[in-house]
Amino acid sequence: MTSVNVDAYLERIGAERPAKADLAALAYLQERHLKSVPFETFDFNLDVPIRIGEGAVEKIVDRRRGGGCYELNTSFAALLTALGYRVSLLAGRSLHNGKEPLVGAFFGHMMLRVEIDGECWLVDVGFRWASWRPLRFAERSPQKDENGEYRIVDTPDGDVEIVHDGVHRVRLETRVREIGDFVPTMWWFCTSADSPVTGGTIWASLVRPEGRASLLDRTLTRYENGRRIKEVLDDEAFPAAVKRWFGIELDQLPALPPMPAGAAS
Repeated sequence: MTSVNVDAYLERIGAERPAKADLAALAYLQERHLKSVPFETFDFNLDVPIRIGEGAVEKIVDRRRGGGCYELNTSFAALLTALGYRVSLLAGRSLHNGKEPLVGAFFGHMMLRVEIDGECWLVDVGFRWASWRPLRFAERSPQKDENGEYRIVDTPDGDVEIVHDGVHRVRLETRVREIGDFVPTMWWFCTSADSPVTGGTIWASLVRPEGRASLLDRTLTRYENGRRIKEVLDDEAFPAAVKRWFGIELDQLPALPPMPAGAAS
């Protein structure tokens, strides 16, 4: 995958170095990653080049940023590989609330397959509906997780679908892919007018102790003292909110949509 400064990466996600590459350590690292590194699309919106693998590690660890699913999962794969895990990349596509037709781009999502003592586990640190702990790949009965209930179901054509709380979220290939296989779709995400992340839509999401914080364009949804709070951010409030809730200090603002009429930040 790529070389990685393990100590720096572990510091980035607030994790201790595991004694061995076992399932307990994998679950611990996955949860720490989800709670420390946000999903975010600011570089897509700012037309900054997006890199996966080594470039993603530099962005996440050295610049303390987040990224899209390709960036987050290839970066995490590099950390796991450096710690002694056997990691493979699997290609998938997002489902729109489980309804046909499939709206996600081909290869539009990526998940990790991690092999431990001859058994495979699914890991994802780049999707808001991802489990917080590894899913047993061979298990077809419900798997309980802090983020809900998951099932892996087989499809007639040999793929699997990841079902979260009864909703089909991802259709996933079972064959192993190389990192280069994802480059064409990465180019499409970065350049196409039909891409969901270059057409002006801004996303950020991070699991926080009080509840998930999510940003969609100007609208920030967060939890405070058990209450769900939604607010519309003006240009002045936007960078401070991004820093506070997602830990990202933006050098420049993306192109924001107009403030809704009558909205107050």
